[in-house]
Amino acid sequence: MDFQSQLVAFVCDTQFDDLPASLVARTKRHIIDTLGAGLVGATSEVAKDMAAILLTEGAAPMAALWGRGEKTSPRNAALLNGIAAHALELDDTGGCDHSGAVVIPAMLAVLPLCEKPVSGEEFITAVVLGYDVARRVLEACGGYSAHNGAGWHSTSTCGVFGAAVAAGRLLGLNSAQISAALGIAGSFSGGLWAFIHDGSQSKKLHAGRAAEGGVLAALSAQAGITGPTGLFEDHWGGFLKTLAPTTAQPRALVADLGLVWKLMRCSIKPYASCRGTHSAIDATGILLAHLGMKTEDVERIEVTMSPFLQEMCGDEKISSLAAAQMSIRYAVAARWIYGHAGLDAYGEQQRRDPALLDAISRISLNVDASFSADGEPEVTLIAKNGQRLSHCVDIALGAPGNPVSDQQLQDKFISLATRAISLPKAQELWARALALETESSVDEWLENLF
Repeated sequence: MDFQSQLVAFVCDTQFDDLPASLVARTKRHIIDTLGAGLVGATSEVAKDMAAILLTEGAAPMAALWGRGEKTSPRNAALLNGIAAHALELDDTGGCDHSGAVVIPAMLAVLPLCEKPVSGEEFITAVVLGYDVARRVLEACGGYSAHNGAGWHSTSTCGVFGAAVAAGRLLGLNSAQISAALGIAGSFSGGLWAFIHDGSQSKKLHAGRAAEGGVLAALSAQAGITGPTGLFEDHWGGFLKTLAPTTAQPRALVADLGLVWKLMRCSIKPYASCRGTHSAIDATGILLAHLGMKTEDVERIEVTMSPFLQEMCGDEKISSLAAAQMSIRYAVAARWIYGHAGLDAYGEQQRRDPALLDAISRISLNVDASFSADGEPEVTLIAKNGQRLSHCVDIALGAPGNPVSDQQLQDKFISLATRAISLPKAQELWARALALETESSVDEWLENLF
């Protein structure tokens, strides 16, 4: 059986009872975390600007926008809610990369099209499958550093496959249709890292475009439109031969299917910045605490990192929110000056704060070619009294090996969600998410998003 057929069988045959209890528990955390990121993201400039464009098109009002209540077409809803979920760099990571902001908006977008109510068990299962397929496609491209290092943004290039199978699963597509959806999704794949050089906002659109592409792929397949059945084969025009010609690992598509669940490797972000900055934020806090120093006691900070991380997070531009959230200098300075790197550390006023700008000027970046592309940076704090101490956090807070606590996750969700919806609605979303598998239909629970 070829790789595409094996993936299709996995998507069609997996049932809720096949999912380990630990996976179900972890999935519920990622669902509610994504909803929180999307709710606050709906208040962002980029989400509001895109909504202003699309809501004037007069699309059939079927699927709702999170935190707003207006309804639009399923495709538009997937696009706009995906943009919102990724807009403020608060969504999960470690999947396709940002799997939640792609898979979950696509699923909610097609709920109005489902012939029967979707239960909590069915919803959870589709999420798991979406995360799994999206990550497997990335690993088949050679992994995160290889694929993204080539200039592709994997959230979009690989996420579209996860969105297609998750939406297709909810829509009840058969095996031939799921295969077609995967094949069609391959032609919708795209997304470049060019935004990194000037802090532009195009990155924020990638999750939405992947969610939209997945919805369109699933709906196209449902309508009988066919897609290539050998998308991942080693031939001209194949996905891997085209996007990963020198790094492809096609067997990763099906390795340990149903045994190794890819959602279990995903991280929940405690900070409002690129995941590449998180270990440095943690290390800065640990060094300050270990040395018992106050903000004013620090002379300067050095960060030593891999060439790959420097390309991704080493830019000096911080004038825009998008640029600041990708800057490791800004992240370290925020932890140094403000004591945290949450969303409130990235406001326009904070980005202009003289104290923060001074701190950034005293943070130097050193590139060490011996550092692994997938490794974490080393932070060195130099005090005004001459003390010097270095530290590297190998597993950042939020990673599976160093997870945020339930209380930390709840605090994050409530603080973000209540910027768009009422506290009672946020509390009900949280409480019912914890027992999502008991819901006979997710519709009533999701009404709290508006």
